[in-house]
Amino acid sequence: MLVFKVLHNIGQYTGLMSRVFIRPDNWRKSLIQLPKEIEKFVLNSLVLVIIVSAFIGAIMAIQIKLNTRGTPLMPHYATGFTTRDAILLEFSATIMCIILAGKVGSNIASEIGTMRITEQIDALEMMGVNSANYLIFPKIVAFVVMMPFLVLVSMALGVFGGYLVCILSDIISPSEYIYGIQYNFHPFYILYSIIKSLFFAFIISSVSSYYGYYVKGGALDVGKASTKAVVNSSILILLANILLTNFMLT
Repeated sequence: MLVFKVLHNIGQYTGLMSRVFIRPDNWRKSLIQLPKEIEKFVLNSLVLVIIVSAFIGAIMAIQIKLNTRGTPLMPHYATGFTTRDAILLEFSATIMCIILAGKVGSNIASEIGTMRITEQIDALEMMGVNSANYLIFPKIVAFVVMMPFLVLVSMALGVFGGYLVCILSDIISPSEYIYGIQYNFHPFYILYSIIKSLFFAFIISSVSSYYGYYVKGGALDVGKASTKAVVNSSILILLANILLTNFMLT
C-alpha cells in the first residue's frame, strides 16, 4: 500500500511538472510575476538568512575552539579553517535550505492550497489557462535563480559571525582566525555549494507546489499539506545532498 502511494505521488508529481515546464500561454504575464515571487519568497527570507548565518558562524567558532583547546599540536588557525569549511560545504547550502523549506515551502504550499480550496485554480482552468504553468513556473524560476544569492550571503555572514566572536572575545585572535579562513582554500567549495543549492531550491519550490496544488478539503487540509511539503522537501534535500556530495567530491 505504501509503495503504491509513493508511486502514485511520483507519477502525479511528474505529470504536474510536465504541465509546469511547457511554453507559457503568455510570456509577458510570467515575467511580470517573477519580481513579485522574488520579493515574496526570497527577499523576505533575507533577514532570516542573515540572522541565522551570523549566529551559527559565531557559535561554530566557539564550539570548535572549546572542543580543540586541550588537543596537542592543534594550531590556533584550525578554528577559522574548520569554521570556513563547515559553512561552505554544508551549512550555507544544505542546512540553510532545510530552514528555508520551513519558511518558503510552507508559504508556497499554503498559498496554492488556499487557491485550490477556494476554487480559484478551477476558475483559471475554466478560462483555458494552464494553471500549473501560470502559478508554479514563476515560483520555481524565482527561487532557483535567487538561491545562489542567499547562499553567498549565508557564507559571508557565517564567516563574519565567527570573526566577530574573535573580536569580542579572547577565544582566538582575529589574525589567526583570518589566517585559518585563508589556509588551503578551495574555490570549488563555493561552486559546489551553489550547484547543490540550485537542486535544493527546485526541490523545495516544486514539491511544495505539488502538495498545495493537489490539496483537498478545507483550511485544515491546507495546513496538513504545508506540513507534508516541509517534511518531504527536507527528506529529499538530505537524499539529494548525499548523491550530489558523492558525485561532486569523490
